[in-house]
Amino acid sequence: MTAAAPPANDMDIADARSECERVLQAVESSVVADREFLETVLTAVLARGNVLIEDVPGTGKTLTARSFASALGLSFSRVQFTPDLLPADVTGTHVYREADEAFEFSPGPIFANFVLADEINRAPPKTQAALLEAMGEGQVTVDGETHALPEPFVVVATQNPVESEGVFPLPEAQRDRFLVKTAMGYPDADAERGLLRRRTEREARTPSADAVLDPADVRRLQTAPEDVTVDDDVLGYLVDLVGATRRDARTEVGVSPRGTQRLLEAARSRAVVEGREFVRPADVQAVGEAVLAHRLVLTADATVEDATAEDVVADAFDRVAVPTVDSPEASATE
Repeated sequence: MTAAAPPANDMDIADARSECERVLQAVESSVVADREFLETVLTAVLARGNVLIEDVPGTGKTLTARSFASALGLSFSRVQFTPDLLPADVTGTHVYREADEAFEFSPGPIFANFVLADEINRAPPKTQAALLEAMGEGQVTVDGETHALPEPFVVVATQNPVESEGVFPLPEAQRDRFLVKTAMGYPDADAERGLLRRRTEREARTPSADAVLDPADVRRLQTAPEDVTVDDDVLGYLVDLVGATRRDARTEVGVSPRGTQRLLEAARSRAVVEGREFVRPADVQAVGEAVLAHRLVLTADATVEDATAEDVVADAFDRVAVPTVDSPEASATE
């Protein structure tokens, strides 16, 4: 039995797949990164989600965020998180205008389509919390007044996993607001050689991606996953996977119901990137670790034994039976 498909929108899956490929190619022209990583970031954009990139300095996190914003034709803002950063430095504040004898709201850097929260774990919890409402509801409240953020709205946050001094680890509620947590990793030898070649052949210090979409195109692209059908067996697969993380003895807090929903949204978006109108278990497997691992809280014993959230997720995928799903077209011909 297959869940009913939602109403059609004005961008079909084939067109969406073509647009996704154009965006990926534009980003690849300026960023040396694994294709799988870039597809993960784009999947989050399609699912109207936020991205947490945890990696060592110098791997190209900032360039990746800027390149995606350029390729998508979105306004870009970068916020460097530091210990003295205040919430108002992110959201904005009211400024007194002497000419009008009145206070006027001055928007902060959060008022952009694509916001890079650089080294987010260097800011204190109060400032980190300023992003919670923005990431969860697409709005900010300053002095009791609510202001809508532009659409589309995506936060890409970065953090360095190797430094512990002067950092404030993201609380569980904050991590849960990110659709995916991923890493770029080091490029292989050929890719790094290509990076050096690019540097010797250009005059500008920073490469850039050409715009292939605009904000209206991105909003249309984000509707495409709603047309992706999901078999009931796949829905059961998602529920069983999440349940396995909750029952694991190494887990103190398992994946929340929000995480289950986000896994579904990411799987549907991944199907769009692949150009399919239905979700396969392979789509769930492709996004599973990135969507689920950062939502887990391990027990103290598990931490002492060097277990990781990624281990828990991998074991869940190993234990849960994979359903067999036929394409809707094949089912219709039987």
